[in-house]
Amino acid sequence: MDFATLIGLVGAILLIASAVILGVSPSVFINPASLLIVVGGTLLVVLAKFSFAQFLGAFKAAARAFKFKLPETQASIEELVDISNVARKEGVLGLEGRELSSPFLSQGIQMLVDGQDGDTIKQLLNKERLMTLDHNRSGAKVFTAMADVAPAMGMIGTLIGLVQMLSNMEDPKSIGPAMAVALLTTLYGAMIATMIATPIADKLSLRMTEEARMQSLYIDALVAIKAGTNPRIVEQLLSSYLPPKEREKLAEAEGT
Repeated sequence: MDFATLIGLVGAILLIASAVILGVSPSVFINPASLLIVVGGTLLVVLAKFSFAQFLGAFKAAARAFKFKLPETQASIEELVDISNVARKEGVLGLEGRELSSPFLSQGIQMLVDGQDGDTIKQLLNKERLMTLDHNRSGAKVFTAMADVAPAMGMIGTLIGLVQMLSNMEDPKSIGPAMAVALLTTLYGAMIATMIATPIADKLSLRMTEEARMQSLYIDALVAIKAGTNPRIVEQLLSSYLPPKEREKLAEAEGT
């Protein structure tokens, strides 16, 4: 599980909740009409921008951002070098049934075992990589749209509350509820955009980049293994995916 996302979102919500509880009664901040305008309105407007599949797929992608953590680049390189050694000593059939860290890598290994040529493996896996990119990009767009729409719906709710308040100035009892709608819709819209939608959209964009890079690493390794490249050359090829500091450490370790 990606604890950074979970801790960030839950922590922000707990801080706001603590500020509410330490101030006045929490019930003051709960208004069904405001929630209906902001939450319901935001979801419906965003749904109007996308298809049902894209809309629902975004929430699945968000759940995946919480649950699924990509393996470390160094660990993946070590795994691929080990696979390269096995393929060189035992042939690609020696890789069949091997437990792997990634479904994408498992798919590529199965292609090797099935005897696909390097160009076919690269073409099919690149297509799979582009489909994954498109899926993550679509999810990020949905949450970005949600971050844009939620404050706007909050402003609409504020205007509705102000109109209700100004149209019933002769009734003092109606001013309070109308003002609550006016203020709480702005609060709800800001909270949804800032604390939920924007972080998830940014996380999906980051995950999209990381996953595409990891899949590119797998493709380069599998094509090299298919070509019978020496495992040490495979390791050197894949080390370009490491951050500069880790690459320097690896070079120093090889030099000693």
